[in-house]
Amino acid sequence: MNNNTDNPVLLEAKNLKQYYPVKSGLLKKQTKQVKAVDGVSFSLEKGKTLAVVGESGCGKSSLARMLTMIERPTSGELFFKGQSLLEADPKTDKLRRQKIQIVFQNPYASLNPRKKIGTILEEPLLINTELSKSDRKAKVLAMMSKVGLKEEFYDRYPHMFSGGQRQRIAIARGLMLDPEIVVADEPVSALDVSVRAQVLNLMMDLQDELGLSYVFISHDLSVVEHIADDVMVMYLGRCVEQGSKNTVYDNPQHPYTQALLSATPRLNPDLRRERIKLTGELPSPLNPPKGCAFNARCRLAFEQCTQQQPQLIDYDQHKISCFFVENQTYQP
Repeated sequence: MNNNTDNPVLLEAKNLKQYYPVKSGLLKKQTKQVKAVDGVSFSLEKGKTLAVVGESGCGKSSLARMLTMIERPTSGELFFKGQSLLEADPKTDKLRRQKIQIVFQNPYASLNPRKKIGTILEEPLLINTELSKSDRKAKVLAMMSKVGLKEEFYDRYPHMFSGGQRQRIAIARGLMLDPEIVVADEPVSALDVSVRAQVLNLMMDLQDELGLSYVFISHDLSVVEHIADDVMVMYLGRCVEQGSKNTVYDNPQHPYTQALLSATPRLNPDLRRERIKLTGELPSPLNPPKGCAFNARCRLAFEQCTQQQPQLIDYDQHKISCFFVENQTYQP
């Protein structure tokens, strides 16, 4: 983790939305829409890690696909070093491909089983650069060494590797074009617990060595605690709390964040929190509840929460979307 506070903003998202149409009937007319991401804003500084956390179905992966332009946002703005990434021109397309890369969740599904590792890693260079075959191979071998893979693995197929090794291959592929930003979508959730720490340590070492910035997506707050500089908590497509890691972990204000942190295991008994059990299921994004989306599961909800949607308010660099916090005196 890079703690330099003088770094400029590298990536900035403003009010990003991703709505998916739902069609039904014989004529396949649009009847509803799923608001997978409903107005998310953040900024990412060079060399820093922004962790995006929340339960499955909260819009984390949809956000990852927008940031890497696998899907274009329904609306909103996205800037890299002040330049819009949503302009439709070849120069912008090249900028997106080279400067922002993604590491997917499942290392078993994200690698082509019919291609050798060397071919998989050379592919981004073949498409996006004019390097010779020998230069491509040299760059691949150098990157394999960086992520802890032996040279003899170059001619092997993905099925010959463990989950942890496959994720190292996926990380190497994401770094082949020398990106400045890596979007890591649950990169360790499919791995054994014993391997997770190794992959996380590798990512942190690469961040220090290469000056990378991460958008690290996870549902596991104990994983996020080791790698994040800033944390954004999402619930049903919206951000409910946002701030530095220390602010969010030491002083969680939103009832949802408090519940998530209370379920995080702690070895030190002094740091353990009273368990807050969430009742009920995550509401359907097809039919979200009126008012605050969290109101049916919230132990602090009152009438206003069922009628109006709270806005994200900035309490001195700690952003919270909660009527209960609004009506209390915020305690930093």
